[in-house]
Amino acid sequence: MKRSLWVTSATLAIALATGPAFADMDAAKKFLDTEIKDLSTLSRADQEKEMQWFIDAAKPFQGMDIKVVSETITTHEYESKVLAPAFTAITGIKVTHDLIGEGDVIEKLQTQMQSGENIYDAYINDSDLIGTHWRYQQVRPLSDWMSDEGKDVTNPMLDVDDFIGKSFTTAPDGKLYQLPDQQFANLYWFRYDWFNDEKNKADFKEKYGYDLGVPVNWSAYEDIAAFFTGREIDGKKVFGHMDYGKKDPSLGWRFTDAWLSMAGNGDKGIPNGKPVDEWGIRVTDKDQPSGSCVARGGDTNGPAAVYSIQKYLDWLKAYAPPEAQGMTFSEAGPVPAQGQIAQQIFWYTAFTADMVKDGLPVVDENGNPKWRMAPSPHGVYWVDGMKLGYQDAGSWTLMKSTPTDRAKAAWLYAQFVVSKTVDVKKSHEGLTFIRESTIRDKSFTERAPKLGGLVEFYRSPARVQWTPTGTNVPDYPKLAQLWWQNIGDAASGAKTPQEAMDALCAAQEQVLNRIERAGIQGDIGPKLNDEEDMDYWVEQAKANGTLAPQPMKENEKEKPVTISYDELVKSWADANATMPKDGGSGDAMQPASSDGSMKKSN
Repeated sequence: MKRSLWVTSATLAIALATGPAFADMDAAKKFLDTEIKDLSTLSRADQEKEMQWFIDAAKPFQGMDIKVVSETITTHEYESKVLAPAFTAITGIKVTHDLIGEGDVIEKLQTQMQSGENIYDAYINDSDLIGTHWRYQQVRPLSDWMSDEGKDVTNPMLDVDDFIGKSFTTAPDGKLYQLPDQQFANLYWFRYDWFNDEKNKADFKEKYGYDLGVPVNWSAYEDIAAFFTGREIDGKKVFGHMDYGKKDPSLGWRFTDAWLSMAGNGDKGIPNGKPVDEWGIRVTDKDQPSGSCVARGGDTNGPAAVYSIQKYLDWLKAYAPPEAQGMTFSEAGPVPAQGQIAQQIFWYTAFTADMVKDGLPVVDENGNPKWRMAPSPHGVYWVDGMKLGYQDAGSWTLMKSTPTDRAKAAWLYAQFVVSKTVDVKKSHEGLTFIRESTIRDKSFTERAPKLGGLVEFYRSPARVQWTPTGTNVPDYPKLAQLWWQNIGDAASGAKTPQEAMDALCAAQEQVLNRIERAGIQGDIGPKLNDEEDMDYWVEQAKANGTLAPQPMKENEKEKPVTISYDELVKSWADANATMPKDGGSGDAMQPASSDGSMKKSN
């Protein structure tokens, strides 16, 4: 397939904007001809059928101006610049799709929640807020909306079961509160060419006694980081690790995005640990948050959490470029593409599009990536059945404070940009998959070799272990901001990891206590446990068959284990057919095939 088929049409938005001011099928056909072409899972007849439904459903709202908002990533830029004008031309509903920072999206949403003023008619905000939305009940549960108030504007071809992230946006009451618009995972990134270099392999085997490969655990990651740091490759000194450490709001994402669960914090459970999640927050059997500190049965300041912070600091100092310690997330993001980083344990697949551009040091002369992505290695406290990493799921959210007619018009736009007609083309633009049907589309089979393992990962049984923040977090905006402030003290050296996590869990419990005293979340709001010593909670976990908080291990340097990347990908292909679409568990480094075979080096 020619690359031009998935490059954004620079003229489409202009062509549509200057087309007819009323809704008709001519505008829809122009959109299908010039933009979608054959990049859809639907036949052309079904594409036109879906477009006709949008035209008919939008008639009561023609001429209305609506405003929606999202963070600024490639997927949303495509929606704002191309899909919004197309939707306007097809339906007659004018859409302003604002692009602002992720923190600003949360601030606007929080302001609308608190004031009741309708700032935006719909939000694309992270599903990390699912616990907030469920408890505060200020958003329209989409399950109710689609069957009742919004039934007349709900696309019969929407196919909610096709969305791979619907479990992320479903609350304990069984209702769907948000609809995924884009998803990307936080994976392990490495230089495939360097790992397959015969001299590198021989030198590593001689020094460490096992094969150089994708690290299954943090012990192996650490050995690989030490091996590459200071090594000269292609005339340049390279580093075995990349990260960032500036005390900045972006530092919070580095840890709330499942770093603690990668270490083994919390309990087993997919999509999130129960009763203790990856933030270290415990809930009762009625899903009431009951503690964050170990003294109340939480795990935010437990041994696994402290270990995770210590390893972060050790690796940043010893194996990353010196300037990384003063970088923010956005500053550190482009560094691996510059060609001097061997591996990165905490890497977002949203960077894929920027890592496959022609001319980069990490792309060969044929346009193929010299790197690959793979499952994240896990820490010494991690056990099979825990989540293994984070997956962002930016999702459409309708506030109750939005007038019904405006919510309906915005819901039409939301469904348009995630429709089966549009989704394959949009996914080629942003590489942030939301639909099973899109992941399986033949166009991605053809493009997969250029994407460094992205397609293979999303088609694999491993992906179910990468999940967003779960429902244990009762007020994401208030609690998330505490992380960068407290862990930033450890990054700066002002506090030890234990002191920083003690302060963080205490701050989280202050927020939980305020919510409890206010009574604003009813019988699913916080209800803090009495304080006990750690031994009490360890015994409680044993008695209940749970894990958290785990006592400190005598040896936090376990036996290193690596795996062949090519064998790993092969096992995914073998296991694929029998895996459920949205659920399951198991070590993502293990095959799900019946014979259980896998080559590991240890």
